Amino acid sequence: QVQLVESGGGLVQTGGSLRLSCAASGRTFSRAVMGWFRQAPGKEREFVAAISRSGLGTYYKDSVKGRFTISRDNAKNTVYLQMNSLKPEDTAIYYCAADDGLVVTTTADQYNYWGQGTQVTVSS
Repeated sequence: QVQLVESGGGLVQTGGSLRLSCAASGRTFSRAVMGWFRQAPGKEREFVAAISRSGLGTYYKDSVKGRFTISRDNAKNTVYLQMNSLKPEDTAIYYCAADDGLVVTTTADQYNYWGQGTQVTVSS
């Protein structure tokens, strides 16, 4: 079992930055693929970024490449999402997710555990 708690969301102006954190409980964090997803009002949940167990492999949605960086600290059981150059279209609830599988996936259905989400609002 893995329990996930996100933090770091908030209101920021266009071009600003936020750093999301996801603290995981449970002894299996280092064996979990971690991902960030987001859901805007009236839209489906979408993949944002994912990171392999070791942290050596990272994957991003095309629209956030070069602006967002996912990282993890297995010693602290925490995964991060550094978001720079934020745009109004990045406004959404951001969710952290964990997957027990071996391969990094961008598909939400493959993730076993989810946090409660944190709101990110980017004003124009």
